[in-house]
Amino acid sequence: MNLLLWGNQIDDKLFPTLELIKEIGFDGVEVPIFNTSPEHWFNFRKKLDDLGLACETDTICSPHHHLISSDPSVRKASVAYLKSCLDCSLVLGATRLMGPIHSALSVFSGSPATREEWQWGLEGIREVADYAESLDITLGLEYLNRFELYLTSCTDELIRFVDEANHPACKIMFDTFHANIEEKNIGDAIRKAGDRISFIQLSENDRSTPGKGNVDWQGVFEAIRDIKYDGWLSLEAFSPKLPVANIWRKMFDSEEQLMRDGLSFVKANI
Repeated sequence: MNLLLWGNQIDDKLFPTLELIKEIGFDGVEVPIFNTSPEHWFNFRKKLDDLGLACETDTICSPHHHLISSDPSVRKASVAYLKSCLDCSLVLGATRLMGPIHSALSVFSGSPATREEWQWGLEGIREVADYAESLDITLGLEYLNRFELYLTSCTDELIRFVDEANHPACKIMFDTFHANIEEKNIGDAIRKAGDRISFIQLSENDRSTPGKGNVDWQGVFEAIRDIKYDGWLSLEAFSPKLPVANIWRKMFDSEEQLMRDGLSFVKANI
């Protein structure tokens, strides 16, 4: 279960939520890393261990952490930020750090990515992937839709980026929400990405309960079986508690009901 459903303040106050997530039947959680102090995560790791919940991590990059900035100091700061996120991931016991980390969220130039921006992204990700590999962590790069990102905004572009990065610690994290906007066929996109995919987020078209909207879930689950994927499936849903997601209305009864219905839906289809 992705903890962004409860916003971006991830701390000890979420311990009762972790207990509920375990009780409902989830095996693990996605923890968003915005606090980059490793010490912040010591108690959180202990709670996860006590509950027997596995953990993988995500982050997003602000305009100050933009790997394709024309400013070398910003690119340097971006690499340092992502390395600090990896340090926190190590504390949490994660084996993956994921997200659209090759560039900053909602930062646009007004034009398609240039060759120079593409190369800056590759250079930065390779350096971060080297550090990740030293910690036995894999990067899961994500593309976002055209309204949120421009370096990669579809599966083909992300495949090209990951293939050109050509690093064993650099894979793809596939998100059905963005695919539902950008792909002609979500299942075909999953099949094309194939074994580059190391993690899958199941997210409805309106970011509410998976299975309650118009994502082609039959095609998604068929493709997952076709590529013989046996990794994590994570439920990703948002609420007004996460302003950056531009969710201005609540589209489910409660977080608990969303989790119960979402998990039942996935188990019935996979």
